[in-house]
Amino acid sequence: MKTPQKRVRRLAAAAAIAAASALVLSACSVTGAPTSAGGAGDADSGTLNALFMKQAGYTEDDVKAMIEDFNEEYPDITVNPTFVAYEALHDKIVTSAPSGTYDVVLMDVIWPAEFASKGLVTDVTDRFPEEWEQDMLGGALITAEYQDKYYGVPWYPSTKLFYYNTEMVEQAGYSTSDLDTWDGVLEVAAAMKEQGIVKYPIAWSWAQAEALICDYAQLLGAFGGEFTNDDGELIINEGPGVEALSWMKQTIDDGLSNPNSTTFLEDDVNKTMASGQAAFSLNWESTFRDLNDESISQVVGQVGVSATPKGAEGTRPGVNGAMALGIASKSENKDAAWNFISFISSQSEQEKFVTSTLPNWKASYEDPEITETNPEVFAAAKVGYDDGILRPQVPNYSEVSQIIQAEIQNALLGKKSPQQAMDDAVAAANDVLND
Repeated sequence: MKTPQKRVRRLAAAAAIAAASALVLSACSVTGAPTSAGGAGDADSGTLNALFMKQAGYTEDDVKAMIEDFNEEYPDITVNPTFVAYEALHDKIVTSAPSGTYDVVLMDVIWPAEFASKGLVTDVTDRFPEEWEQDMLGGALITAEYQDKYYGVPWYPSTKLFYYNTEMVEQAGYSTSDLDTWDGVLEVAAAMKEQGIVKYPIAWSWAQAEALICDYAQLLGAFGGEFTNDDGELIINEGPGVEALSWMKQTIDDGLSNPNSTTFLEDDVNKTMASGQAAFSLNWESTFRDLNDESISQVVGQVGVSATPKGAEGTRPGVNGAMALGIASKSENKDAAWNFISFISSQSEQEKFVTSTLPNWKASYEDPEITETNPEVFAAAKVGYDDGILRPQVPNYSEVSQIIQAEIQNALLGKKSPQQAMDDAVAAANDVLND
């Protein structure tokens, strides 16, 4: 599997072509690049409006604590955070951009190509300290990179990990070593179902949303596939792409995956695991914390975590789910915004919150005092970050993703065969990419 860095650069040419149809705001030049709209402002004072997401990663309390830490160093900068669900985050950034509502916005790894080409976020390449390229994890570094420029500061690397109920595994007569492959997981799941340990052993985030693409990406990678070829063309209707989807549908047909997974987002999967109604799931790093929180979980101390199981090709890539903090192009307080986002993404600040989300910084993974705070997740994530799979890096990713989501759901709900669904997804998505 190609490295994320190589894949991003390989798709840059195709992304540039697709950018031609991107929305051009009044703050953009004729090329789509941001102009100087919005002032730098005072670096040490002013008010910043920052847009974050509610679920996964850092909690709202974590973010508020970071703001308090920031205000100890910058007491004259007021930061007003707004939190929205992930599913609303992209559109909130886009619709608020013309009015300059937010100074700082949280971006998923799949959005910088679109936001940069539309002029929604500021090019911060000149602000980037040179040493960051050596000190940050590669999977984090590329989070806000587009056409060899940076449009934000990586806030944290992320991937989905595999969670399993150790007591249920042992009750079924197996050990955690039997979960190293997806074939092994299905064997243990079938035994659990037959023995009446749990009705539906596996829960997934397969609602028609970005969560579905993330789960599919990890399975696609496990089957040895990628979303695109070297020319940036979608190839999920070939070999591994169809095999992964067929596997997903079969687990529902066999009663091993909860059929309600087609309506579940990550929070629903979390609750299903926490209530003891599932033995296995894929979810983000913060899930381990939640499943061991007595106030919300009935399975405290019963959950293990690992990198995603291996597929037939022996690969176990994690989906690249990193996020970055960008400065809105129309912000009047760009200097203060830079101080804020560089502060809360710093090594020292991130290391205070490692039980929620892992740091960007290589040195953190070599520090026993840091890794011992969350050793299971550090160990699993280190493997997952080593061979990540990227979703298609194109300016109109949102449209492409929605097409793929709908067709995967068509297959999971039995409306189309996996092959037909993927053929239709590729045809419709390529129409968007070539428009």
